[in-house]
Amino acid sequence: MGELEFDIGGDVYTAELLEDEAPESIDAMRDFLPLESDLMHVRWSGHATWVNIDEIELPEVPRENHTVYPSRGDILLYPGYRNEKEILVPCGSTCFKSPAGELAGNHVANLDATQQELYELEQDTLKNGQKDITIREV
Repeated sequence: MGELEFDIGGDVYTAELLEDEAPESIDAMRDFLPLESDLMHVRWSGHATWVNIDEIELPEVPRENHTVYPSRGDILLYPGYRNEKEILVPCGSTCFKSPAGELAGNHVANLDATQQELYELEQDTLKNGQKDITIREV
């Protein structure tokens, strides 16, 4: 199984790719990785953070292994069906949504971070703003 590495402001986490559950989503991500961007607090979805990838050209990505209610650490790729494209990093209770309503993102990986680490990440982005993030396959 492949893994992603998330370097968030110098803190490094790994995420196991769900290649059997979301193969086309993962293939689409491999085309734009490594990604250097900003991790921001969500506006609509609860306790989560996100990376805007709206400027990245993605192939047609089907709904696969999709969810509106991801668990803490479930990495979602949202290819922009009804809203801007993004990578969602849930840190706690999350209902993935936007002004357009609930969104279903493709669950592509599971982040190996503790509940406390994710809580602190979410609180840091809420209180202090965006953090540098690099996502790469390892």
